[in-house]
Amino acid sequence: MRLHLVDGTYELYRAHFSPRPGHSAPDGQDVKATVGVMSSLLALLHDKDEAVTHLAVAFDNPIRSFRNDLFDGYKSDEGVPPELHAQFDLVEEAVRSLGVTAWSMKKHEADDALATAAARWADKVEQVRLLTPDKDLGQCVRGKKVVQVDRRQEKELDEDAVRAKLGVSPASIPDLLALVGDTADGIPGLPGFGEKGASALLTAYAHLEDIPDDPSTWTVRPRGADKLAATLRAHREEAYLYRKLATVVTDAPLKESLAQLEWAGVPRKPFEALCDRLGVTTLKSRPKKWA
Repeated sequence: MRLHLVDGTYELYRAHFSPRPGHSAPDGQDVKATVGVMSSLLALLHDKDEAVTHLAVAFDNPIRSFRNDLFDGYKSDEGVPPELHAQFDLVEEAVRSLGVTAWSMKKHEADDALATAAARWADKVEQVRLLTPDKDLGQCVRGKKVVQVDRRQEKELDEDAVRAKLGVSPASIPDLLALVGDTADGIPGLPGFGEKGASALLTAYAHLEDIPDDPSTWTVRPRGADKLAATLRAHREEAYLYRKLATVVTDAPLKESLAQLEWAGVPRKPFEALCDRLGVTTLKSRPKKWA
């Protein structure tokens, strides 16, 4: 048995900005993103290669989290298209109409829910599959036991693949993001640090606090080493904060047990009723397993 954990916020944004034609419900509401997520999940549930038995979908709802209290520049709801923001609650209802557990994160983020579930149940299943391309979640990858899956590009990343892609081990990813930044999350990083130099240092030292202040003692010499060392000396506290922002939480409040994540099929009445509300009657014929 494998556990599939889906980044619902990513799926919602991907569906909203996809080139697919828009869709409005009979009441006029733009529901393109919600319908896209439903269609994507139905494809996943019926994918023979994935053989889904246990799964959950996590959402940022709202976008703001405890990290906004730590850093003013962290990502927030600002700039979210209003027609997309209006679907945050609706898409969770849509996921549940498929008989799938939806985690609505308030003070935490969707990433924290996925990381918590992976840490909690990795040793109880054959494999945990994190369905998101978000590099933040690379820190959760563990051998071939916990892997990351990019469904759009049809790529699976185990620990070796994460190291090849980012240049560091999963455990050093928060340190890497602290140095180079993460524009998607509003983490600025430190000036002058690029991925090559940062990954070289972290391959040698693993974590920020282990990088010596004196570059003459470094066992690696990235380009501009003296300048990078001066920047790090002057901004270590900021780097530690950025690392905290980039580190996923593994004790987020998830009330379900692993057994409760088992998918028993689509509950026909709630699903068909929601399809009617959304004006997507063609979806009614998609489920192949009814609860």
